[in-house]
Amino acid sequence: MSASKVKVTSYPAIANAPLVGLAEGNGTFHNLHLAGLVLFVPWLLKRLLPLVNRGGFKTYIFLLLLTGLPTTLAYWMVMSRIGSRKNEKVQLPGKNIEEYITIKDPELKKLYNGKQKIPMQVFHDAYFDGKIDFNGDVLEIMEHRHDWAKFVMTWSLLKYVLTVLIPDVITHSRQQDSDQVTEHYDRGNDFYSWFLGPRMIYTSGVVLNPDVKETLEQLQDNKLAIVCSKLNLKPEDRLLDIGCGWGTLTAYAAKNFGCDATGVTLAKNQSEFGNNRIQENGISSDKARILCCDFREIAEQKPSGSYTKIVSLEMAEHVGIRRYQTFLRQVYDLLDDDGIFVFQVAGFRQCWQYEDLIWGLFMNKYIFPGADASCSLGWVINQLEKANFEVKNIDVLGVHYSATLYRWYENWLSNHDEIVAKYGDRWYRLWAFFLASAVIASRQGSASVFQITLHKNLNAYHRIEGVRSHASIHVQLEKEPEYVFAV
Repeated sequence: MSASKVKVTSYPAIANAPLVGLAEGNGTFHNLHLAGLVLFVPWLLKRLLPLVNRGGFKTYIFLLLLTGLPTTLAYWMVMSRIGSRKNEKVQLPGKNIEEYITIKDPELKKLYNGKQKIPMQVFHDAYFDGKIDFNGDVLEIMEHRHDWAKFVMTWSLLKYVLTVLIPDVITHSRQQDSDQVTEHYDRGNDFYSWFLGPRMIYTSGVVLNPDVKETLEQLQDNKLAIVCSKLNLKPEDRLLDIGCGWGTLTAYAAKNFGCDATGVTLAKNQSEFGNNRIQENGISSDKARILCCDFREIAEQKPSGSYTKIVSLEMAEHVGIRRYQTFLRQVYDLLDDDGIFVFQVAGFRQCWQYEDLIWGLFMNKYIFPGADASCSLGWVINQLEKANFEVKNIDVLGVHYSATLYRWYENWLSNHDEIVAKYGDRWYRLWAFFLASAVIASRQGSASVFQITLHKNLNAYHRIEGVRSHASIHVQLEKEPEYVFAV
């Protein structure tokens, strides 16, 4: 298929991509071009429109504010269509679309057939409605997506950005957060158990051996041990788990390290499940508990330095860009001056492709509403340092998340009948697409997970005490090296 040096892998730990699945997409985007266009459009309108052509600089600024966002979206719309692939080291097969999918809707079938590729947004919306089917396994066909789908901005996506995403980013109220989390996470514990398994952990696990297919439970147990090691938990610690989900980490920390552990979630089902799990594991309620409340309530009620250790695993995406700095400063205030903060957050690569953008909009609309703070690692680090945290360690877990998602995907498929019977075919299709596409996105770098260990950037913080738990610097050599001496 390709004479390039692009190679495939065969590691048991992950769902390995076929060669066609390693094809690059369109990433044509230039900040200077966009900036020039954003500045030029209001100037042109000011010269051409009779009602504003007599105005001065303030009129220009008004038009700039009015046209900036629409101009940016129009730029995305055009460049997603005319831009070229980042490279063509992997050649696409060029098969007819009917080889991959079956379009049952007559109107869609007229538009997309043969070599005419279908926009990914149009495809997945129709697939959820049962108007299109995959010709085989969802993940397998999605690996060939560049051969049958095109990743372009559509009018539907533009409408969503303008009417939903932007208002959500601007508002991000407590009521909005509560409504979105309740609708999502209180759907039913059985719904989530059908892919999360008995651990009920909705965050990335960790692969320790790429040559072995560790179970989902092993991946999650690896992660729990790693996080608690980075926190350097002791019996005297007071731990706060922000966005604790079903409370597994909170219970694990209290049971294994004897610390006082508090988990916080907005979802009623999660808090009830977590407190039951704590009780079932013989942990007294005065040592661990799951609170169903907004984290901001704790931040407003508790005195500074209330917790010696704080952890937040893939919750901050829901905080929102506008409130991100406020959230981090609240965490800073709650953390003891000698405390440790382990912060795990999902994000996107900075040099994105249009495939990444369209997948991110799908995720925001269907899977994690309001999670608009999935940004690049550089942006996250800047926010953390701005809040006066110092970074001790960063582990990028994208491929680990892909391995986790693949096991979630397998679990979901294995529970097809139960899911459809209770929640219907649309929910089954939606989550099958989400999990399959996420396996790919996190494996290829479109999306990733950053696990960051932090402490307060204070002169009096004893950094030397963190050396033993700085796992990435403790290497085990396969053989004793031959040292180079001066002669």
